[in-house]
Amino acid sequence: MKHNIKITIIILSMFLLTQFIGLYVVDHYANERVIDGQITKVENPLLPYGMGMPEMEENANANELLPSIILSFVFAILIFFLLTKIKAKFVLKLWFFLVIIIALGISLTSILPAWNNLPLIAALIALPFAILKTYGRNFFIHNLTELLIYPGIAAVFVPLIGLLGLIILLVLISLYDMWAVWKSGIMQKMAKFQMNELKIFSGFFIPYASKKEKEKLKKLRASKSKTKTKKIKVNVAILGGGDVIFPIIAAGVILKTWGLFPAIGIIFGALLGLGTLLLFSEKKKFYPAMPFISAGIFLALGIAWLIRVI
Repeated sequence: MKHNIKITIIILSMFLLTQFIGLYVVDHYANERVIDGQITKVENPLLPYGMGMPEMEENANANELLPSIILSFVFAILIFFLLTKIKAKFVLKLWFFLVIIIALGISLTSILPAWNNLPLIAALIALPFAILKTYGRNFFIHNLTELLIYPGIAAVFVPLIGLLGLIILLVLISLYDMWAVWKSGIMQKMAKFQMNELKIFSGFFIPYASKKEKEKLKKLRASKSKTKTKKIKVNVAILGGGDVIFPIIAAGVILKTWGLFPAIGIIFGALLGLGTLLLFSEKKKFYPAMPFISAGIFLALGIAWLIRVI
């Protein structure tokens, strides 16, 4: 097991909680909903900050937008990698800062009571959290905001993707994840740059000490010698933001296509995939999470399909 049981449970719990928050946020802005087994157009609030779905022809297929979405992801990754290479810290921090405000604002707008100018109020509430997250070093604020950031981002993409597009997207992102971690090492380099240079990480971030290090710390605190300045080694459990966003997108697409219970099944399928990875992974080794998460999603998708056809 890569991390101890306590840390593993914390990661899985935060992942699961974010998925259900994401399902709520996505449903809040959904323009389609399954009613009596049929996909029906509904009148729900539009996404704020100009992030709403572009106007489409009545018979247009959401999967037609998939190439544009994939190109957008590729372009964003390339830009981020380029900015990392040239160490453009100010630009990268500003990028994080703006994304955090928008994503938090989208999620908070769906959760807060219906006030006048609600999106503006939500953005103002998000502002201090974005500042603390981007320019501070508080891991509690970091993880707390992560719970709402990914649902907000996912809500933007769910209306643009259909069932076939979702399957293609999960396959492609899983292949990329394997290449980026096992082959090129790009993922590790970008993660280290974020944590060491930017002091930011896009994902869950949980520092913890091993039993041996805790005992060492207790001895140092009890000692009256000058060895108190000795450093204590801290382990870090991380889960990348993409590993959280894509399962929310998957659950959101299934929610608008097949309904609530299959969408919940997708969430637990993703949890099964992630839990399997954390259970059988080894310490001090890097693993791509999306292939395991996608496998769990496809398992849940297959079960939901069989239930529908039987």
